[in-house]
Amino acid sequence: MYEWILPSLSEILAQNQSSVAECSPGKAERQWRVSLAATERLLLNTLADDSVDTNQGLVLAAPAPLFSQPKLTQSLETVTFTAKPFNPLALMPFQMPDAIAPIDEEIAPHESVLPLLPADPLGAEQFCLVFTDKFRLVLVLATHKNGKKTFSFSFEPEVVQQAWRSLGARVMLANPEFFARLDALVQQYSPVAPDYRIMVQFSQLLLQELTEAEETREWAVGTGEEPGEQTAEGQRGRGHKKHNNAQFPIPNSQFPIPNSQSPNPDVELLQAFAHEVRTPLTTIRTMTRLLLKRRDLDTSVINRLKIIDHECTEQIDRMELLFKAAELETTASTKSSKTQLTPMSLDQVLQQSIPRWEQAAHRRNLTLNVVLPQQLPTVVSNPMMLDQVLTGLIENFTRSLPSGSHIQVQVIPAGDQLKLQLSPQFGCKDSSKSATPPIRKALGQLLMFQPETGTISLNIAATKHLFQAIGGKLIVRQRPHYGEVLTIFLPLEVSNKHKSGAKA
Repeated sequence: MYEWILPSLSEILAQNQSSVAECSPGKAERQWRVSLAATERLLLNTLADDSVDTNQGLVLAAPAPLFSQPKLTQSLETVTFTAKPFNPLALMPFQMPDAIAPIDEEIAPHESVLPLLPADPLGAEQFCLVFTDKFRLVLVLATHKNGKKTFSFSFEPEVVQQAWRSLGARVMLANPEFFARLDALVQQYSPVAPDYRIMVQFSQLLLQELTEAEETREWAVGTGEEPGEQTAEGQRGRGHKKHNNAQFPIPNSQFPIPNSQSPNPDVELLQAFAHEVRTPLTTIRTMTRLLLKRRDLDTSVINRLKIIDHECTEQIDRMELLFKAAELETTASTKSSKTQLTPMSLDQVLQQSIPRWEQAAHRRNLTLNVVLPQQLPTVVSNPMMLDQVLTGLIENFTRSLPSGSHIQVQVIPAGDQLKLQLSPQFGCKDSSKSATPPIRKALGQLLMFQPETGTISLNIAATKHLFQAIGGKLIVRQRPHYGEVLTIFLPLEVSNKHKSGAKA
């Protein structure tokens, strides 16, 4: 029997799995996060690069949009289900996409929000349904009345179809017209078992995301932690199972993710804090972008909504950076994260980032100048993190400078590395006074607090760990009359080292 008139997604997956074990909230949440990261990378790898502006799939998620990569937000239509009481769509009819007014390119064009009834147990679940021409996937994190949580996922076409029927019935209750359009969109992606190569790729991505947690788990087992828990080796042995009715191997819906423990409670607290802040901000941003699609808004209202959208995006990025820093602290070393480093175009990253850096400086009455070489070589780093880490560093750098200062950003080849240096130039005559470093107070293991501005940011050690994770190195020097100078080194691609050295 179901808890409500319609089954929740966790109930559907539980019916189709041999066993779904309850576990601690922290462990289930880690399983959810790792699986989402692997799903995001699988989508980035399988979506066509030359069709960014065309719809290549559908994502149904709750309680907020889950993917923030521009390639995904532009290529996938997203529908978010939320039980939030302030959801404006619960009080107004849904506006169909063909009536949407042109909006700024920065606003995600394929986002919709649908309300859930207060009594619906689905409101206690976080889920993600993905429909593409390559695969279908459902992931669910459920919270139970006893406080325990369960995570499960499935690639099985019939299970995903049942999950869609359950969600579709809810959409029919809330908005019959939108259901017809959404159902037609779902039917575009035929419910066939995914190619085995997709399964292999997902398993590899999942294992890569698991590497850091496995290292921590092996350390914990060696110190005698929780004797009732299985060892990492035993867990890996249960990593996959083959479903009797499927043509291809289906990953185990309870893929065992080690229950790593932080060596310091500050780390777990920071992870929980970042998650709790990011979720409502993402919901606010989604609703703001929905309002921006309306044609009857005054220009001043549109401008204010764009400011809200920008502030939400900036804080969401900060929370993701804090979360990643906390995640790195739970491992014995950062070597495992370097397995994801790939050659990438720094020119493309800077073209997207420099306008945001200039805006950040302008908001604090600073000026910023970026000096680039005629040709930027290819560097080896993490494409998904480099822009985020650099932008976070420059944001913190601008907060530490007095109003009227100038920031010089210089990018130059330096042997087999690329050097990016941030140095301040002060506008007042008494440069020694201006160059006095700001007062910073430690907040736990990872954060620092700047009383003059009320700013909370990652400390220098945590920031250096982030740069190590993306293959780089951060050096901080305090120079008299010049203030704090930050230097970042990024390794060059092997084929570019000789070429760049000749130009330098």
